[in-house]
Amino acid sequence: MMSDSISAQESVFQFPWSRAGERDTYQRAQHAALIAELQAARAREEAWLREKSDLFRRQDMLAQEFEHRLVNSLQIIVSLLSLQSRTAGPEAAAQLMVAANRVASFGRVHRRLHLLDHQESVEFKQYLQHLCEDLSGLLFQEENERSIAVEGATIDIPTVFAIPLGFIVNELITNSAKYARNNITVRLETTATIGHSLSVLDDGPGLPAGFDPAESKGLGMKIISSLVKQIGGKLQIVLGANGHGAAFTVTFCSPGLVTNGT
Repeated sequence: MMSDSISAQESVFQFPWSRAGERDTYQRAQHAALIAELQAARAREEAWLREKSDLFRRQDMLAQEFEHRLVNSLQIIVSLLSLQSRTAGPEAAAQLMVAANRVASFGRVHRRLHLLDHQESVEFKQYLQHLCEDLSGLLFQEENERSIAVEGATIDIPTVFAIPLGFIVNELITNSAKYARNNITVRLETTATIGHSLSVLDDGPGLPAGFDPAESKGLGMKIISSLVKQIGGKLQIVLGANGHGAAFTVTFCSPGLVTNGT
C-alpha cells in the first residue's frame, strides 16, 4: 500500500520548469493571436483607405466634369441671348444683352474661382487684379478710357474667404459699371483694430438716402448680403469721396492671414 501511494504521488508531480514551459507556450499562442488580429485590422484599414481614396478620386472627376459642362452651358446661354437680342426690339434687346453680359461675367468669375479649388490660400490682391482684368475687358469693351484699379495691402487669405469675396466684388463692380462715369476702384486694407476690409468705390449717382441693403429687393444686393453673412462679415455703404458716388465696404476677420505690406 505504501508503494502504491508513493507511485501515485510521483505520477502527478510536475517539475517547475515543466509548468513554465506550458506558460511560455500559452503566451506564444496569445501573442500570435494578437499579431494575427492586428494584421487583420491593418488590412481592413488599408482596404478602407483605398476605398476612400477611390471615392475622392471619383468625386474629383465628377466635379471636373460638372465644371466643364457648366462652362459650356454658360457659353451656350450667352450665345443664345446674344442671337435673340438681334431680332428683338430695342428695349428687349437691351435687356437681353444685360442678361448675356451677366451670364458671361459669371462664367469668367467662375473660371477664375475654379483656379482656387485645390488651394488652401491665395495672395488676394494679385487674385483681385486678375479678376478685375477679366471684368474690365467684359464690361468696358467699347470704353477704353475706363478701367478698374486695384490698390491696397498684399495679403494671403484662405480660399474659403477668397471665393465668396470674389463673387461680392463681381456683383459690386457689375453694378457700379452701370452708373459710374469714370474708373472704379477696388481697395484692400488691413488694420489691427478693424481687421480686414474690401471696398469698391465709384463716382456714380450714389444710393438713395436711407438705403438699407437688408430691405433691398434687388437680386444682386441679396446675393451680396448672403455672401457677406457667409464669411461672418459686415457690409457698409456710404457716400464716396467729396460726397459723390458710393463706397461699398465689406469688413471681415480671416484666420491665418499673412500681411506682406501695403
